[in-house]
Amino acid sequence: MTELQGRAAGAGSTVGPSPAAGVGRDELVGHLDQWLQVDQFKDYGPNGLQVQGRAQVQRLVTGVTASRALIEAAIKAQADAVLVHHGLFWRGQDGRLTGWLAERVRLLMRYDISLLAYHLPLDAHASHGNNAQLGQRLGLQADARFGDQQLGFLGAAAQLSLDGLVQAAHTVLGRPPLVVPGDGRALRRVAWCTGGAQGYFEDAIGAGADAFVTGEISEAQAHLARETGVAFLACGHHATERYGAPAVGQSVADRYGLDHIFIEVDNPA
Repeated sequence: MTELQGRAAGAGSTVGPSPAAGVGRDELVGHLDQWLQVDQFKDYGPNGLQVQGRAQVQRLVTGVTASRALIEAAIKAQADAVLVHHGLFWRGQDGRLTGWLAERVRLLMRYDISLLAYHLPLDAHASHGNNAQLGQRLGLQADARFGDQQLGFLGAAAQLSLDGLVQAAHTVLGRPPLVVPGDGRALRRVAWCTGGAQGYFEDAIGAGADAFVTGEISEAQAHLARETGVAFLACGHHATERYGAPAVGQSVADRYGLDHIFIEVDNPA
């Protein structure tokens, strides 16, 4: 019998609702849906409550992705709900609960844990979103938006050199970025958009950026950086999106008096 199986068999002595009343699940979801303005986005999957668990929430776990590792860690932490950036359900899936997806859902339902997922709304939020939080850590402050659904952030470089920007990204994220340096121009304006936003590079160039920071790079962007002179920094999809979920989680924890734990499940991508 595994540790998690043993905890399930314990019938509530070690796993179950936290003793304090906390907040109602539906009230929590309603607040987040409104605060993150989920109805303003055309997204790749459903935002908000994806798996319904117990009616009361006292302990909230946040993480980047609803992986099995995160779900198992949330069970051990006795979470009532898990809030993530990357949920379980995406456009193009056929809807069947089989294989790895069935295993993740089975664990959530066995332990009566709600799963809340916010994708583009969590990227875009002006203060607590992934872009805003990454910008704060890199010393960047947005004064403009660009790109599809205005997800990209753009701001003055504040006398930051490309070497300084690269070093700041390395220090903050704990990994060296992949850099295509462009033409060596002085940085006046820096654009950024976390995760897999390499397709926003042309929009960033059009918006006047001298450098673009995101999570991933595809083959085409290296050529665009060389030909346009605009530097491109690929800093890691997971690494650039570690900050929105815990920021939102701490905000609702403060609002409702919840226990909040951010659980990092490392990902090299």
